[in-house]
Amino acid sequence: MATKTPARSPRTSADALLKLDNQLCFTLYSASLAMNKVYRKLLAPLGLTYPQYLVMLVLWERDELTVSEIGERLFLDSATLTPLLKRLEASDLLTRTRSADDERQVVIALSRSGKALKAKAGQVPEGVFCAAALGISQLGQIKSQLETLRNNLIANTPAH
Repeated sequence: MATKTPARSPRTSADALLKLDNQLCFTLYSASLAMNKVYRKLLAPLGLTYPQYLVMLVLWERDELTVSEIGERLFLDSATLTPLLKRLEASDLLTRTRSADDERQVVIALSRSGKALKAKAGQVPEGVFCAAALGISQLGQIKSQLETLRNNLIANTPAH
């Protein structure tokens, strides 16, 4: 698929294109940093980091997944995910066992403590909503636009 290059008017200077405040990537990056600060505060009482919270969200939706299934859902490779899963296992929030069908597969399942943590985590989305100080429809539009952006970037990134 061919990528589209944004149209550039003759008046658009290279200097303007290279200003930090004109960079979409910087806006996304700085918004991500701000979002992570909010999550850090909300997740501290749960004893979770943001990446650990994402893993728990996936498992609360559907328990007993393979490492690769969790990785696909979170856009993470197993090298990044494995240390995270080991820390969650050490915290007694999940178990890691070899699949009976295929020993190469590791199945991740919630422990009793991991299942119980879901009730305590219910306050996190409300805290994020309050911190964002935007309406539900506005947040929904932003989320939808970011999903489209993510999907377009994935589709238009050349494979190595």
